[in-house]
Amino acid sequence: LFFMPINIVMAYSGKYKIKKPEKYVGDPSKVTYRSLWEKSCFKWCESNSQIVAWNSEEVVVPYRWKVDKKMHRYYVDLLIKMESGHVILVEIKPDKETKPPKQPSRQTKKYINEVTTYIKNTDKWDATRNYAEDRGWSFEIWTEHTLKSMGIKIIGGPIKKKKSPPKKKSTTKKKK
Repeated sequence: LFFMPINIVMAYSGKYKIKKPEKYVGDPSKVTYRSLWEKSCFKWCESNSQIVAWNSEEVVVPYRWKVDKKMHRYYVDLLIKMESGHVILVEIKPDKETKPPKQPSRQTKKYINEVTTYIKNTDKWDATRNYAEDRGWSFEIWTEHTLKSMGIKIIGGPIKKKKSPPKKKSTTKKKK
């Protein structure tokens, strides 16, 4: 007898099924969440009576990335239109990714990747802030702290890998 590990995979991204299509501005068949936090925000948008319209990744903001000096396109996580008429563009990010990475004692590939990602994010956010201001809208970055303070239930958490139980050797003897 032996035990085989069973892997349980949680969907941290996937298609989101719109419950209130009258509130969604865009193609409801193409709504994709890329984190469980985004999925939680989608549910919140649908259930919040002060939100009259919303969409995900329907607003595209052009920006220039300082690293390669080329133009790129940023798909904003959320556009939310409130009952008051106010429109908010939202980026959903872990708090640690909204701050510059801490410099290690020696430069590593990981650190260089973190720096270039941070630069890309700040370039996107600066462009989006300007894009929103030009239209009389606002731009916000929502972290896990923001979601918690808004009462948005955060589904899931960090992925914890469980150790598989050790394989047991067969206790029956083979006949020769």
